[in-house]
Amino acid sequence: MRMTRLAYALRALVATATAGAAVLVAAAPAAQARPEPKAPEEFVALRSVDPTILQDMRYTTAHNFVGEPVDGYRQPVCILTRPAAHALRQAQRKLLSQGYSLKVYDCYRPQRAVDHFVRWAKDLRDERMKTEFYPRVDKSRLFADGYIAEKSGHSRGSTVDVTVVKLPAVPTRPYVPGEKQVECYAPRAERFPDNSVDMGTGFDCFDTLSHTDDPRIQDAQRANRRLLTSALGAQGFVNLPEEWWHFTFKPEPFPSTYFDFPVARRSVAGH
Repeated sequence: MRMTRLAYALRALVATATAGAAVLVAAAPAAQARPEPKAPEEFVALRSVDPTILQDMRYTTAHNFVGEPVDGYRQPVCILTRPAAHALRQAQRKLLSQGYSLKVYDCYRPQRAVDHFVRWAKDLRDERMKTEFYPRVDKSRLFADGYIAEKSGHSRGSTVDVTVVKLPAVPTRPYVPGEKQVECYAPRAERFPDNSVDMGTGFDCFDTLSHTDDPRIQDAQRANRRLLTSALGAQGFVNLPEEWWHFTFKPEPFPSTYFDFPVARRSVAGH
């Protein structure tokens, strides 16, 4: 009887140990989180190339057409391919001599952020930011009208959303989630108080008034758009005609590669 009890005890101990080992083996893969991808060496933080260029990285905040921080934007840092960053620096030097500065809203954009935009656009119930960013566009038309797509040139690393600020720059006050919205094409004094010069619409305004050469944009607003396009065009940037703020450096180092590393300083650490 004593040997039988001992045998049972040993058998129970072995079973417990085996089960515990199985749990550890099963848990091991989950505990080893896959490391985040890093940017190739050809990418840099814009601030390391030109710290004078102002940055207002909208997708790390709730002040954008989605109404919340966008997937993949971990820190408010502008990341670009090295040639695009150096070309921006050259444009900035010219503008500084004229009493202006560039200000970027968005630079490299991970594919996961584009996927976030796509999910949001398909959810027709979520119109929390409609009044400001797409007041005259039915949300069901965002894909058909070209405002949202499943791929973005930003993910290739040489596209930037940018504006011009008159110096000395007046700080832009923080956005307060839930505050009263004003249409993005309203007069500048009524829109959200961006410190940009008057471009006729705010950034990311889903409206034909955002077309760079829309004939309704006249006088100082047209002159401001031309100031931006000429400064960047001289350095190899090509404007997207539907968005006065959208420019792509040519030739692109990665013309057909869409990256998905996060927007964070660690992505370009040591570059």
